[in-house]
Amino acid sequence: MISVVCVYNDRKTLENNLLTGMQNQIADYELILIDNTHERFSSAAKALNYGGRKATSKYIMFVHQDVYLPSANWLNQAENYLNLIHDLGIAGVAGMAERGNSNEERGRNIVKHGNPLEIWAWGHPIAEPEQVQTLDECLVLVPKKVFDCHLFDETTCDGWDLYAVDYCLSIGQMGLVAYVLPLMIYHRSMGHVTESYFAILNRVLKKHRNHCRRINTTVDSWSASYPLEVQRKFKFVRKKALRAITKASSLIKG
Repeated sequence: MISVVCVYNDRKTLENNLLTGMQNQIADYELILIDNTHERFSSAAKALNYGGRKATSKYIMFVHQDVYLPSANWLNQAENYLNLIHDLGIAGVAGMAERGNSNEERGRNIVKHGNPLEIWAWGHPIAEPEQVQTLDECLVLVPKKVFDCHLFDETTCDGWDLYAVDYCLSIGQMGLVAYVLPLMIYHRSMGHVTESYFAILNRVLKKHRNHCRRINTTVDSWSASYPLEVQRKFKFVRKKALRAITKASSLIKG
């Protein structure tokens, strides 16, 4: 059985998405909802650790409030996949492979994203579980026996981003592996990057720099050897130059 843990701050979004999908599931499950409407918890790590400690099932699913499970057999399929993975540390539905020259090459997912829904632009659709370096936070599953030994890092991830990325890298040091499962979800949010994201990213890079040359996230690939601010400036200049080249090329062709 799977324990489903969700921290929410919008009851209507929760009911229209996650709870609607859960009500259609044919499998039994344990539902643990954490009301953060009044900002009781200051970070996802704190809220999810609180909920995860309450879980009693073999697997714990940490999921966003705006995720919808489109198949009534979703939980059954997920548990069947997880039971077959001997070195499982954490699994998800969208992740980044360790190698690749772009997010399009590194990405692995079959997520429908946004409103209206469309296939997530990056990533290769998968037909079987595939090993990745990191996972997106929209939905992850952790064996309870792993979670009992290793919680989300509340110090490094003191906001609402990158807690799954950090977890993937940490359990890798324990000899366990992160996987993407070939299961479709609908994720209504497109997400946005804030300065808080980069503050957490900077701590994640410093934490894992001794065993990771690069850390790949759904935003971009980041070197653990160079200052984050330098990388951000370089990426900004490069994107600006590419836009200028594209614009000039279109004018010439026109």
